[in-house]
Amino acid sequence: MYKVVEKFVSINGEGKKAGQLAVFIRFKGCNLNCSYCDTRWANEKDADYTLMSAEDIYKYIKETGVKNCTLTGGEPLLQENIKKLLELLAKDKFLRVEIETNGSIDLRPFTDIENRPSFTMDYKQPSSNMENNMCLSNFHLLDKRDTVKFVSGSRNDLEKAKEIIKKYNLTEKCSVYISPVFGCIEPAEMVDFLMENKMNDVNIQLQLHKFIWDKDARGV
Repeated sequence: MYKVVEKFVSINGEGKKAGQLAVFIRFKGCNLNCSYCDTRWANEKDADYTLMSAEDIYKYIKETGVKNCTLTGGEPLLQENIKKLLELLAKDKFLRVEIETNGSIDLRPFTDIENRPSFTMDYKQPSSNMENNMCLSNFHLLDKRDTVKFVSGSRNDLEKAKEIIKKYNLTEKCSVYISPVFGCIEPAEMVDFLMENKMNDVNIQLQLHKFIWDKDARGV
């Protein structure tokens, strides 16, 4: 059974399918405590949740009729027996499953799933105060299905993103996105940084849902 704090249909606010319909399953709990976390409520010990089986989750997803499915949190890979759910969803060729992970969890146990989900993996920047928790071996497991996301709140964060992208040759392996910590850095500054450093194949992204709805709204 999995601890689900939210399930809803909205649009993808970020990533390769930004603007497209997606069904979201948000799980309770996280092992990190990022300074800018915008879903901290889902990580609190007393956060309300519903216990759902893998079959319950699959049934809900199918009932929505939406192809894109995002598993998020919190940190979904902390859920006990999460691989069972991933294997179940992977059997449905209609679904396009993405799992958002914070970069601290070893992805190797999930890479042998046939038709595995795509990983959208964070690299936690210095301003998050969580950089020391990153599982760097994950960079060797990613491929063209996957995305690395750098949430940046300062020039220092952008410099770190540049360093990591180059060190692990990320633009040749997977998609790479840089997004701002909402309200902490101007997107124009990020674009200027990309131009100054000739960072080809790196995407600047804004969180669409924070512009369409209130930035603190849930279920969107």
